[in-house]
Amino acid sequence: MLSYQDQNITLSDIVRADYRTADVFKKHGLNYCCGGRTALKEACAAQNIDYTLLQEELTTATKTIALPNNLPYHQWKVNFLVDYIVNVHHEYVKQTLPRLEGNLISFVNNHKKQYPELVAVESTFLQLYKIISQHTQVEEEVTFPYIKQIANAYSRKETYGNLFVRTLRKPLSSVDQDHREISALLSQLRSLTHQFTFPENACTNHRVIYQKLQELDNDLTQHKHLENNFLFPKAIEMENALLHP
Repeated sequence: MLSYQDQNITLSDIVRADYRTADVFKKHGLNYCCGGRTALKEACAAQNIDYTLLQEELTTATKTIALPNNLPYHQWKVNFLVDYIVNVHHEYVKQTLPRLEGNLISFVNNHKKQYPELVAVESTFLQLYKIISQHTQVEEEVTFPYIKQIANAYSRKETYGNLFVRTLRKPLSSVDQDHREISALLSQLRSLTHQFTFPENACTNHRVIYQKLQELDNDLTQHKHLENNFLFPKAIEMENALLHP
């Protein structure tokens, strides 16, 4: 494990050891790629950046918070599950996709002659970005509010539940089409990047982009798992119960 106290550790060394530090350096305008052979302390002095504070930011950026695999998602109440998906997974893609898009477009534009396969990676990512953005908006504005409404009607055993579902019913099954398209694009990205494996001679930026694509893949996989296997089946079950009391 690298130590930020090491006087000789360079920006490039730090990012190659943990790609999550790249965003910290970008925030402070520090070049960690082609000009990244500068020692961390030296780079801070040159840019008049507080060395101690930057170390703290790097430590925070590389903390890993892992949820245990045996969390009882099936026991989570529907409203909490919706809020969790919105505040964790939707917020993640809203923060991540725009930055990753800019980094990828810039990198591909400068390296497509050396790595022509990156053109297809960029195209696939942009398709993925578009469908995720549209899908997320529909979920937050239409699908999830409806699910919360039927969950409330179900839990209160409201007499109007049957009428509510019949008049305002949303096609929950249609989200499955979006999920299939997202899964297909993720599979295509994995194939194009050889499971997000960068070439041995890849520069630091190249490595960071592939690692962030893999991070996105992991998050979307968990996101779809929560919706497909827990949230939507619960919602459909409640719909049926309200329609056939």
